[in-house]
Amino acid sequence: MTPVTPRLLVLLGVGALALTAAGTAAADDPKGQKYQDGRTVGIELTHSRIILSGNGIGGKRGDGFRLKRPCWYEPGPDADQMLKEQEEVRPYFFKLQPNASEDDFKKYIKQFSDQVGKKGRWWRPAYNNKDPNGMACWTALEPFVFVPPGETPPGGITREELRDIARAALTVPEFKIRTSPTVKSYVNLSTYVWLTGMGATTRSVTATLPEVASATVTAELENLTLKPGTSDAVTVPKKGCGTNFELVYAKGNPLKCGIIYHQASDGQPGGAYELTATTVWGVTSDPQFNYEDIQVSATRSVPVGEVQTTVRESDSGS
Repeated sequence: MTPVTPRLLVLLGVGALALTAAGTAAADDPKGQKYQDGRTVGIELTHSRIILSGNGIGGKRGDGFRLKRPCWYEPGPDADQMLKEQEEVRPYFFKLQPNASEDDFKKYIKQFSDQVGKKGRWWRPAYNNKDPNGMACWTALEPFVFVPPGETPPGGITREELRDIARAALTVPEFKIRTSPTVKSYVNLSTYVWLTGMGATTRSVTATLPEVASATVTAELENLTLKPGTSDAVTVPKKGCGTNFELVYAKGNPLKCGIIYHQASDGQPGGAYELTATTVWGVTSDPQFNYEDIQVSATRSVPVGEVQTTVRESDSGS
């Protein structure tokens, strides 16, 4: 008969149910909160009490930020509450092990009843399921660790890791490049550039471990840089568009973000230059910490032609 261990109960969903009682992930969603797919590792908090919130969640583009370790211990209930929770797993215990006896269950529950009356908390492991090493890391941890007040077990989550979890969940928007002229630009004439699909230019994520700590990471759009696809062109302004990236072209508006091409694109692949726009986001946190900037790029083909002029000679007799 295979003994029902705390790890087996957690793997089969009882741990997720216990977390629901603590006010976190729902029992019908045992994998918890899922954020940020695609090119990044991202975050999928599993068996975790951490709550993620903010308008920086759910965007289409992260930047590959990865947690230094994919699993950790989090503080949980005190001795009395933990005993109550574990006594509630009794139906699962016997369902998973029909031949188990009352003595078997008493042996299982004794590790929790032995701590009743002592000050401290049970710490339980959690992990990032989006990390390919997350579950293996979690499995290597003890399923429950009782820790006296004011102490942190080896592998216990730190404030820095809580901040990094918020950073890993942070996404910034993708965008599309718009130009005027729309279809074809011309040599020595202004090509206006702006972006669509940006949304909020300040985006943040807060990671909260209830009754313990929280950390907020904020990305703020600082600049838009342009690469025209040829050295025979001038960008306006030269060091980037700053906050003028959203200035949609209108007749009479000055060129505050754009390009002036000096050569036609006839000899380029596809007969067009490849314009690249890159948004630069500065990333900071509270508690104060500066992360590396996030950069997101998009491209657009810009055909550039010559302005055709017709010169008529005057009648020599006139």
